[in-house]
Amino acid sequence: MLNGVDISARKGSVTALLGANGAGKTTTLECAQGLQRPDGGVIRLLGEDPWHAGAHLRSRVGVMLQEGGLPPSSRPLPLLRHVAGMYGNPRDLDGLVTRLGIDAFASTGIRRLSGGQKQRLALACALVGNPEVVFLDEPSAGLDPQSRSIVFDLIGELREEGLAIILTTHLLDDAQKLADYVYIMEAGHTVAQGTVAELTAHDDGGFREIRFEAPQQLVLPETLFGHLLAVELKPGRYSISGNLTPNDLAVLARWWADCEILPTSITMTSRSLEDVFLDISGRNAR
Repeated sequence: MLNGVDISARKGSVTALLGANGAGKTTTLECAQGLQRPDGGVIRLLGEDPWHAGAHLRSRVGVMLQEGGLPPSSRPLPLLRHVAGMYGNPRDLDGLVTRLGIDAFASTGIRRLSGGQKQRLALACALVGNPEVVFLDEPSAGLDPQSRSIVFDLIGELREEGLAIILTTHLLDDAQKLADYVYIMEAGHTVAQGTVAELTAHDDGGFREIRFEAPQQLVLPETLFGHLLAVELKPGRYSISGNLTPNDLAVLARWWADCEILPTSITMTSRSLEDVFLDISGRNAR
């Protein structure tokens, strides 16, 4: 049940909708796409009521579902040709197929495709009609690193073309990299919104995290970092987080020198979007 959802998405922008399972993301998007009839409120998609949308409005909107929607007995290229034939001004099909690497499995039956291959095909189906607005549900789920990079670059290009892109994802690192504006939902209403910079900067209290890579199983001295959380995240990868001061950095550098440690990598960040999300939605499984 939705109550108090207030969301808008602009052209030339990536809008991310985040929330724990059951927060209302799917219902919100289905109402916005015209797949579910709302019993109250006002929804406008390109200025029209999506529930009563005709062919003209639907031709201007692309939808990528995380699961389903692909006929398992078909093959990628014939399916894309069929979908493209439904539109008056489709995108360059050959270019889209090449860009998403679909030509590598174009003749394979859809039921035999991997999860990542199906994701790329679903994305192509959502884009082949040359939409003005595109809804992307978990666009990077199941993708290998190379395919993920290709999809990210393509989303960036679509933004530059002026598309309004609305995405949902459970991969908060992806949302942080892709989104221009973020809405966080909880129990059927929006509880936070803003740019990634605005959300991560709000009330951070000077929180910073240093991560470094060094030999495994180092004993991190609590006496040096008493007010900070120092942990070995996984073998050879360490995190020191809290209200870091310049003196803390100097102490850490002296400890490295005393132990003759030269980290192979060092990064420092403020709060991440994941930190913000967990603070709002809770850290317990649902």
